[in-house]
Amino acid sequence: MNGRELVDALVATINAGNVPGMDELFHEDAVMEWPQSGERIVGGDNRRAVYTRFPQLPHIEVRSITGEGDHWVMQGTLDYGDGLPVLGVFVFEVRDGRIAKEVAYWPGPFEAPEWRAPWVERMA
Repeated sequence: MNGRELVDALVATINAGNVPGMDELFHEDAVMEWPQSGERIVGGDNRRAVYTRFPQLPHIEVRSITGEGDHWVMQGTLDYGDGLPVLGVFVFEVRDGRIAKEVAYWPGPFEAPEWRAPWVERMA
């Protein structure tokens, strides 16, 4: 699979709740990093253990996927079922047709301060 196909397949796999299906997309020695929480998940055993224990996997709505070769970025909105959308950015490194590394950022939304209003445009 090329990088775009891998990212599309990963989104479909997570949206289907198919944790075992992730094994076809990640290298067994793949690394996942979550900088907001300071966590690094190394290897398939640890990835499977984390993902099988999620209280609820998110539903991901893709906003954009860009990249080429072995470097891809996906922006999306994650819904964990609690009504609070989470905007996420996922950076992927691909090796030999599988994901070798994923770095994920998903800060929660917050209200923009009023003092910036004269200089910004509001986005939906």
